[in-house]
Amino acid sequence: MNIKKLEDRVNSEQNNKKLLGAYQKMQRLIQALEKKEIPTENLIVINADIQLINSFSGTEKKLIQILKKTNSKIITFVEKELQFVIKQHYRSLGIVFGMFAGTMFSSISVSIGIMDIGTSTGMGILVGMVIGIIVGSYLDVKAEKNGLQLDL
Repeated sequence: MNIKKLEDRVNSEQNNKKLLGAYQKMQRLIQALEKKEIPTENLIVINADIQLINSFSGTEKKLIQILKKTNSKIITFVEKELQFVIKQHYRSLGIVFGMFAGTMFSSISVSIGIMDIGTSTGMGILVGMVIGIIVGSYLDVKAEKNGLQLDL
């Protein structure tokens, strides 16, 4: 079983750049998924979402919303079910969690009295971000080696 194709509704001469961008983003996702081995039961779910887009007959504004929502839904689905992630997924998460951990560390160090608030906050966030980037980049490389990274 193969992934369904999007029906060609959008051409590059159209004036609606948002629609064109959302359509192209969805096309890139489908192309990236076509390169992966996906079990049939998961393909059925993905194809149902694509069929929803193909059968839609509303306004361009609603079509943009459906394209964006479906794109996010499919990415979340393949991440949960198949452990496929987009490029730099873990690095982005690492930065966020690193900043959070750095802020927490700096708050604790201020409350204990190890550092003053000006030095502690900046240092904590910076160190947390660096550690998050390092760990996230490592996990991204590991996902790529294991063939779990989507070409997006």
